[in-house]
Amino acid sequence: MAWSTAGGLQRELSLDTTTQLAGRAIFAFVALSIFVAVRNRRRTVEAFRSIGIAGLGVAVCTAIASGSFIVALNHASVANVLFMQAVSPIAAALLAWIALGESISRRAGIAMAVALFGVGLMVGGPGSGGPVGVGVSLLMTLAFSVGVVITRHRRDVSMATAICLSQLLLVLVVGPFAQPASVGERDLAFLVLLGVGQMGLGLVLFTMGARLIAASEVALITLLEVVLGPFWAWVAISETPAPLTVVGGSVVVVAVLLQTTERTPVSLLPLRGRRPRSRPARAASPLRGPFDTGSGATESPP
Repeated sequence: MAWSTAGGLQRELSLDTTTQLAGRAIFAFVALSIFVAVRNRRRTVEAFRSIGIAGLGVAVCTAIASGSFIVALNHASVANVLFMQAVSPIAAALLAWIALGESISRRAGIAMAVALFGVGLMVGGPGSGGPVGVGVSLLMTLAFSVGVVITRHRRDVSMATAICLSQLLLVLVVGPFAQPASVGERDLAFLVLLGVGQMGLGLVLFTMGARLIAASEVALITLLEVVLGPFWAWVAISETPAPLTVVGGSVVVVAVLLQTTERTPVSLLPLRGRRPRSRPARAASPLRGPFDTGSGATESPP
C-alpha cells in the first residue's frame, strides 16, 4: 500500500521534474539512512564501505529506475507506468538466461510471450505518453531488471544500503538542476510523503514482512501495487486508465502470476523462501542488510 501511493502523490505536485526527483530522493535518502543506521548500529560506515562493485551496480540501476519512474509519471498515466514496471521480473528472467545462463522453464517462456503481448497492447495506446513515456518506462523496466539479475548473482549485496546510496546518487545528479525556491509548503509535504512514506516506510515494512514468508507470497503481495496505484490516482485526481491499458495491463499481470507461481519464482526482492514455522526467523547480518534473507525476487521501490 505504501509503494502504491507514488502515482497519486506525484500527481499532487506542481513542481518541474528535476525538482520532483531531487526532493523525493533527498527525503528518501534521509529516511533510508536512518533505517540503515538503526539496523547496523555502530557498523553503518563499514556497511557503506563494504558495498562493493556489485552493490554499486545495484545502486546505479536503482537510481536509474527510480528516476525514470518519476519521469515516466510526468508523461504517462499511472496505470501504464505501473503495468510496465510489473514486467520487470519477467525481463529479469530473460536477462538472467542471457547473462548467467539460468534455465527458462516452459511456463516462464509462456509468461514472457504473454507479457510481451500485454506490453504491445499498451504501447502506442492512450495514456502511454508517446515515445517519451514509452521510452522512459522501458528504461525503468530494463534498469530494474538488471538490478534484479545482479542481486541474484551476488546475494551478499546489502539491498537497503544500495537503495539508500541510489537516492544519494540521484540527488547528486539532478540536484544542480532542481529549483528549491519553487517548493511551497504543500509541495514540501508531498515530497516528504513520497520520500519518507512511499519509499522509506514501504521499504521498512517490506523488510519486516519479507523475511517471514515465501518468495512467491511476497511476489503476489507486492503485485497489489499495480492494482492499488491506479486506484489511488483515480481517487486523487479522477485519472481513469484507458480500456486498452486495462486490457494490456491485465495480460501483464496474468503473465507475472504465471511466473511467480512457479516452484522457483523470479519476482521482486531476493528471498530464500519460507523458514520452518517451528523456528524463529534468524536476524539479518548487520553488514549484509535486511534483504539478504533469500533468493528469487527483488522489488526496488520505484
